Amino acid sequence: MDVTRKTDYALRMVVDLVREPDRVLSVRAASEANDIPYSFARSIQQSLIRSGLVESVRGSRGGMRLAVDPDETTLRAVVEAVQGEIAVSRCDEAGRDGGPCPRMGECPFNPVWCASARMLADYYDSMTIADVVAGRIPDARP
Repeated sequence: MDVTRKTDYALRMVVDLVREPDRVLSVRAASEANDIPYSFARSIQQSLIRSGLVESVRGSRGGMRLAVDPDETTLRAVVEAVQGEIAVSRCDEAGRDGGPCPRMGECPFNPVWCASARMLADYYDSMTIADVVAGRIPDARP
């Protein structure tokens, strides 16, 4: 799985919101504080709003604030809100028509990629965004 730039930027913005939960953060302030192009930050804000993780506050002192409890919201929820389902490969859409890869049934690696995606999703589910901000990151070693 490749963490996209959009996901990285979204996580930076969410960290700001977790650190100051009572603050309404303007997109402009978030973009400047995190070195994110403003138009990209607006796009990220919209993705976070659509997912229900963030709510929009209108007005001259408007912006965004967390709409979820950071102690109950997993890292996976934030990642998937921005870049979609966690996947290591795209075997299910690698066919000519956008469908599954025609070799998927006999490919010895497909089960490896599927298991890897499940492990990564489970790991991201094992921590909340509050855990990550506080540095409480579970050990992933077997």
